[in-house]
Amino acid sequence: MIDFQESSVFKLKPIEIADAREDFHKFIIEGESIFAAFKTIRDQVVFTNKRIIAANVQGLTGSKVDYTSLPYSKIQAFSVESSGTLDMDCEIEVYLSGLGRVRFEIRGSFDLIAFNRYISECILT
Repeated sequence: MIDFQESSVFKLKPIEIADAREDFHKFIIEGESIFAAFKTIRDQVVFTNKRIIAANVQGLTGSKVDYTSLPYSKIQAFSVESSGTLDMDCEIEVYLSGLGRVRFEIRGSFDLIAFNRYISECILT
């Protein structure tokens, strides 16, 4: 499992859902779908309508991958911070019972308003 206490910031770049790791689709359950995908150099994170799934690529070859699932039912609060005039980055923070805070820093062009609306519907309903 990803050590959220030591690595609580994920610096991510938005990617097309089609470019997400093929492995993610193996974990998707009936009625679940990916609505946003992000990557670092090696790792990836997807947001579905039910949870956040993080893939942490390990080792030199990258053949070992740790998958962490963060169900929305464990989220107690979340916040989004839009980018400023000169700053193109935005932030998403989720507070999970038992884990604490996890922060996602999104670099580049990203529709934070649409994301906030969609994740709100997933978490609050």
